[in-house]
Amino acid sequence: MSSHSYQTALITGASSGIGRAIAERLVKVGMKVYALGRDAKALDALASACGVTPLAVDLHDIAPLRELFGREAIDVVVNNAGLLPAIAKFGETTPADIDNMIDINLRAPLHIAQLALDGMVRRKRGHLFFIGSSAGRFPHPNTAVYGATKAAVSMFCDSLRCDLLGTKVRVTEIAPGRVQTNLYRTALGEQGANEKLYEAYRSIQPENIAELIATALALPEAVDVSRMEVFPTDQAAGGSQIVTVD
Repeated sequence: MSSHSYQTALITGASSGIGRAIAERLVKVGMKVYALGRDAKALDALASACGVTPLAVDLHDIAPLRELFGREAIDVVVNNAGLLPAIAKFGETTPADIDNMIDINLRAPLHIAQLALDGMVRRKRGHLFFIGSSAGRFPHPNTAVYGATKAAVSMFCDSLRCDLLGTKVRVTEIAPGRVQTNLYRTALGEQGANEKLYEAYRSIQPENIAELIATALALPEAVDVSRMEVFPTDQAAGGSQIVTVD
């Protein structure tokens, strides 16, 4: 893997999609992986498939993680869990959806990072990853709150690097365009997401994001990939343009 030999990782949102792919990838490079998510059955299936340690946790309350960080030297944290309950104009977004996006997309990653950094800074070893979004870097319609939470994460990463200078702890944000995951299926439903977002387009696959994580981890300790913006070849950030390809 790399000269600094990270050994243990914690990944949120590991029940499916990007989180599951990252968990599988890090197990392959020999890491002990704690896979967090709300779907206990899916996590148990992942544990059977590749040997992760499953943790069924609702990130509205991260208190159960304090004990884990207190007893385990977590070298890598991937804040991947994200929530997009509905695609709608801001005026039509419910107060509950606003609060849930802030809780899962922003509040939980910050609290988890703070828990992780206590040990990482002391050990002078660690890597924090945050799965952001192009919606946090460029305006997208009907996702104002989601975009605001991801933009906040992006600025947090930039500021956190300043705080961590000299600690040897690395911070990487990955801000992808369209990835074929369950995120939009939550907002649009299975059929709606497939018809509107996936069937006619070539999307990034979760395994592609997992490979970026593995690449950033494998670089020498002196190299921190601060941000990766990654898009489908057929999507451009300006105006959120995506085209079909024959």
